[in-house]
Amino acid sequence: MLKPSLQLKLGQQLTMTPQLQQAIRLLQLPALELQAHIRELLETNVMLEPTDEGESETPEAPEPGDSAQAAEPLEDTQAAAGGPEETVEVLDEDWGGASAGSGESAWSGDEEDRQQDFADAAGQSLQEYLLWQLELAKLGPRELAIARAIVDAINDDGYLTESLDEIAETLKPEVHASPEEIESVLAGVQALDPPGVAARSIGECIELQLRQLDPATPGMATAVEIARHHLERLAGRDLATLKRELRTSEEDLAEALALVRACHPRPGATVSTSAPQYVVPDVFVRRTEHGWAVEINSATLPRVRLNHSYANLLGRSASHASLRAQLQEARWLLKSLEIRHETLIKVARSIVERQVSFLEHGEEHMRPMILKDIAEAVGMHESTISRVTSGKYMHTPRGVFELRYFFSSQIEGADGSGTSSTAIRAKIRKLVKEEDPLAPLSDGRIAELLSAEGIPVARRTVAKYREAMSIPSSGERKRCGSAAP
Repeated sequence: MLKPSLQLKLGQQLTMTPQLQQAIRLLQLPALELQAHIRELLETNVMLEPTDEGESETPEAPEPGDSAQAAEPLEDTQAAAGGPEETVEVLDEDWGGASAGSGESAWSGDEEDRQQDFADAAGQSLQEYLLWQLELAKLGPRELAIARAIVDAINDDGYLTESLDEIAETLKPEVHASPEEIESVLAGVQALDPPGVAARSIGECIELQLRQLDPATPGMATAVEIARHHLERLAGRDLATLKRELRTSEEDLAEALALVRACHPRPGATVSTSAPQYVVPDVFVRRTEHGWAVEINSATLPRVRLNHSYANLLGRSASHASLRAQLQEARWLLKSLEIRHETLIKVARSIVERQVSFLEHGEEHMRPMILKDIAEAVGMHESTISRVTSGKYMHTPRGVFELRYFFSSQIEGADGSGTSSTAIRAKIRKLVKEEDPLAPLSDGRIAELLSAEGIPVARRTVAKYREAMSIPSSGERKRCGSAAP
């Protein structure tokens, strides 16, 4: 029979402290969410206060990293391979002190009012857009009432979903209108923007768009005839029967088909129904006389510091436990922000060092890169790199890209070197753009051309990349008569 006894064992385990949890959470937040989080803390923690423009940094919020070391240029990794030597330097900003102008200050007291004053006015619905145009038209009260009823019967795709009799019923008892009168007003509504709106069928929608073209446009009459009576033939790609029934030449038919295919089948979709989402870059990358420079967007940096007035009042007294807890929380926050700043700079700098060819020559020169490459370069775990690159954007001379965009798998070349999948997509897009419209390149031929450049890819790989870029097949591109963009 076993007797109870006491035993002492030594062991080690990794635990996540509250400080570490906060640092990880702030590291993953995008710039706008970070600003909202800091704004919330400023309202609940009296030990934190916003900094004004030109104020010096407090000792509690030290400059992230060693500034002398951070500004030292590094050689590009391509230099070791024998390529041209490039330098990437960090233009470090006083993130805890001097801020942008008052109009860009992240923590200005009247920020909510400023956002409301400059709110985007776009995002109106199709119905609101049509009603706005009706208000500018010189319509009488009766015609305006009928036009409003017609607009209410238009769905988001721009089609009229109710019959003229049903619209007449909705106008009663205020207005008694005949179907003929409603038809007359409907013609005016169909003349509004976007072209093709208020159509009762796909054929009428296409015809309305065609009617806005110059009547002398080549293939115009044939295109209208197709929209009226032969859309089913066109959908079935029975071009031989279509040509015979229309009694037209092959050239005239090709011109008519180009006009029909240029029409939008859902005109209402061209009107935005949601406000645009703006991207705020976290990092700026630009070319300097010394190479490429990486700079944190000062407008996104949190302007917050420790409130020394309250901190000094505590002194060494053992009372005020809640204020001491807020003081500790404020210090943890400033340290976490410092870690976030340093990590973002390191990761962005390492990415630029490896993608100099992309910045100088474009997508076709994108180097293959995975999270592990950056993690080893900066001495961090892959999960940390994943958090840093999620929702963070980099402004470059070639556009604004999410940091994750620069990571891609590679395909081994014949010479042992790897090619990025992003570069392969760019090469496929270029080949399709430069192909002969009358003899488009097949997936197999594109694979052969890439293999000749030292990029051995299978035909199915080309097909997968082509479909991901929404490029039609060679047969569809030949029928359209033009190369895909």
